[in-house]
Amino acid sequence: MNEIDTPAIVVDLDVAEANIARLQAFGDANGTSIRPHSKTHKSPVFARKQIEAGAIGICCAKVGEAEAMVAGGVKNILIPNQVVGSTKITRLVALASEANIVVAADDPDNVEQLSAAASGVGKEIGVIVEVNVGMNRCGTEPGEDTTALARVITDSPGLRFDGVMGYEGHTVAVRDESERRANAELAMNTLLSAVDSIEAAGMPVNVISASGTGTYNITGTMDRITDLQCGSYIFMDGDYLEVFQDFKPALTVLATVISRPTSDRAVLDTGMKAMSIDRGLPIVVDVPGAQYTSISEEHGVMVVEGDAQRLKVGDKIQLRPMHGDTTINLHSHYFGVRNGKMDSVIEIAGRGRFR
Repeated sequence: MNEIDTPAIVVDLDVAEANIARLQAFGDANGTSIRPHSKTHKSPVFARKQIEAGAIGICCAKVGEAEAMVAGGVKNILIPNQVVGSTKITRLVALASEANIVVAADDPDNVEQLSAAASGVGKEIGVIVEVNVGMNRCGTEPGEDTTALARVITDSPGLRFDGVMGYEGHTVAVRDESERRANAELAMNTLLSAVDSIEAAGMPVNVISASGTGTYNITGTMDRITDLQCGSYIFMDGDYLEVFQDFKPALTVLATVISRPTSDRAVLDTGMKAMSIDRGLPIVVDVPGAQYTSISEEHGVMVVEGDAQRLKVGDKIQLRPMHGDTTINLHSHYFGVRNGKMDSVIEIAGRGRFR
């Protein structure tokens, strides 16, 4: 990898593809569809790999990400997020000419706006109700509010009521497996209770979408859950690897030593502009005795001990970010490798598409 300029995101393509295959095999074995969240990789190239492996489509966090995916040939997209405002809704409806688009909603006024925009140009978009299953972020409260919103969607021209979703994001990174399982099952029972209420009111629920990487093997074995929205599993990051090692780490940030001011200190060219630290400082992967200890905009400082003191200016090392999604958003391309050798450069087309 000496030919790769730094800082750079490096992906072991064989490992990433094995992770894709592992989750797909789990879904196939449990009768649950895989609808991966592209907010992690932000690349149509990896989205197509997931679909070719058997995924029914992908999730996108924002309309901008969905536009990048549709331009890259992806034709089945769920936006498990609220799309609000005339500018974004107009763009959303325009995508319906090129792909099957489904969006989440939790507010009747938003549903009215979606309906007016879609029906006004003769388009149809799918809508699912987001239910608050304990994360206390977006989502209707289970019960009458959820059922009433499902009815509003069902009765709205230009819209197709597809079902519900619930994201148990408050549970996915819980380190204790029994606690994580109990919290995830409680969250999914809340979601399924909302489904019962909607179906009792005479509306079919075709989609019951949920899960993150940390709960795939809990949510994905529950009856009636139709699809899993896992994202980080494709690459894994330092944070998720503290939850479990069901999937293998495929992504590192390549850095160069640019200064060795003392025997026990090495300075890297990789700081906050190249790596997110919202979940902690990165882990040094390939140099035993080196620890990343502080960070600024353009620099990272390591304390080095033992054999790590042999590091020289110009040496390259690999770092594992604690949070992959936000780190990837800082870069324009992946450098894909196989067996430690360059294979391809892959555009991160969804990078910065947060509108």
